[in-house]
Amino acid sequence: MKNKGLLVVISGPAGAGKGTVVSELVKDDNVVVSVSATTRQPRGQEKDGVEYHFLSREKFREMIDHDGFLEYAEYCGNYYGSPKKQALDNMAQGKDVILEIEVQGCEKIKKQNPDCISIFIMPPSMEVLEHRLRKRATDSEESILNRLARAKEEIRLAANYDYIIVNGPIEQCVEDVKSVLNAEKLKASKFDVNTVLK
Repeated sequence: MKNKGLLVVISGPAGAGKGTVVSELVKDDNVVVSVSATTRQPRGQEKDGVEYHFLSREKFREMIDHDGFLEYAEYCGNYYGSPKKQALDNMAQGKDVILEIEVQGCEKIKKQNPDCISIFIMPPSMEVLEHRLRKRATDSEESILNRLARAKEEIRLAANYDYIIVNGPIEQCVEDVKSVLNAEKLKASKFDVNTVLK
């Protein structure tokens, strides 16, 4: 019998590099990302069903009413949520499911799924974070200032996570996350001894 996959929450402020870390992790066939749903508009070359499921507010509310999300939250005027069925199906097949979500979403996931692993991706400094946000050139000045203010709030809540990993050199950050996942799989509580006793 295959061990159930891990449910892994990865959070961090906008510009911390969560997306880059996740894109490296999913190169492993046993790791899948839960594609979040959002009511925000696509940016640049983003495609529906790849970076996000882009939904109308009406469709999003309909999914909330039918218990279609593991969690959902409103952030900077838009809804974001993690569709439930896809994540549970993948975990049942032994795949690790990554949820790249906001801090408030993590709190909800941990309440409903106490076994989930939560990782906060921390920027090296606020200066580095601001530089990364400005370099993207996708947000207005007002939006950047809002994201920086929000980042300070999120960083203050990082202590609620199981692990905090600073994203300096991206390669080291990815290796640190992989080490966490490997260690979690070696915990006695996660091991199905019946696979040996058969």
